[in-house]
Amino acid sequence: MTDLVFVTYNRLDYTRRSLASILTDPTEEFSLTIWDNASTDGTVEYLKNEVRDRRIKKIVYSSTNIGQIYAVNSIWSESKADLLGKLDNDCIMTPGWTRILAKAHEDIPNLGMVACFHFFESDFDLKRAQHKIHTFGRHRILRHPWTCGTGFLFKRSVYQGLGPIDGNATTHYWIKMAQRGYINGFYYPLVFQEHMDDPKSQYCRLKDHAAFEAAKGVTVTLEHPKVQDFNGLYWWREEVLSNLLDDPWDVRQYVGWRDRFRRFRKTAKRAWNEKTSLRQLQTI
Repeated sequence: MTDLVFVTYNRLDYTRRSLASILTDPTEEFSLTIWDNASTDGTVEYLKNEVRDRRIKKIVYSSTNIGQIYAVNSIWSESKADLLGKLDNDCIMTPGWTRILAKAHEDIPNLGMVACFHFFESDFDLKRAQHKIHTFGRHRILRHPWTCGTGFLFKRSVYQGLGPIDGNATTHYWIKMAQRGYINGFYYPLVFQEHMDDPKSQYCRLKDHAAFEAAKGVTVTLEHPKVQDFNGLYWWREEVLSNLLDDPWDVRQYVGWRDRFRRFRKTAKRAWNEKTSLRQLQTI
């Protein structure tokens, strides 16, 4: 069995689309807990009056916004399911995604975190990513020490071994998982989820400064000092894509002196390429 936690906080239009995609296939089996973090935009009324599905185990209405990490730890710590997952209300899922990821977990004993890819098909470059795609029996994984924070499944036994997630983000938890020898990454062929805060999404609400400011308390990415507008958001998505497609899959390259050396070499290579491009333009 699979236990999913769907966390909401305002942005009702996102929630409607996301939840509809999760529930669209009635044959997809999972147990879903919806956790609302004190929404004030009609989300609570929507959940109480319009949402009905046999797979919804319960809906928790928090009196305050206690964040995603507390919510998932609360549900996962009580779960008896084999697999655990988390869904954010800003992603549109591919129907049937849990079946694909669950089968991979069944067949790969040391599979840790496996996720749906949170970019578009047009963003993926097989030539760049080929070095990270590994085969495990019938399955292939685009390996990376961490994945996105939504649209994933991992084993409850792994959660029990590592203990609750700490901090405000999942990246360090996934790295810790990879350091224990678990295989992390994205299922391949890729199973997509559309991140509606992605500037390429037709549903993206981040159209002006006011929208960016309003979303800062919801989307962790917008807390980065360089992500203050659309240009910054595009810069960030290219940074993440480069990391997922080009950078090493081995977790050792992201810890300690190896991480510092990797970052230095990547920065130096980028500076050299920019300098070379400028010289080429000057000679035209």
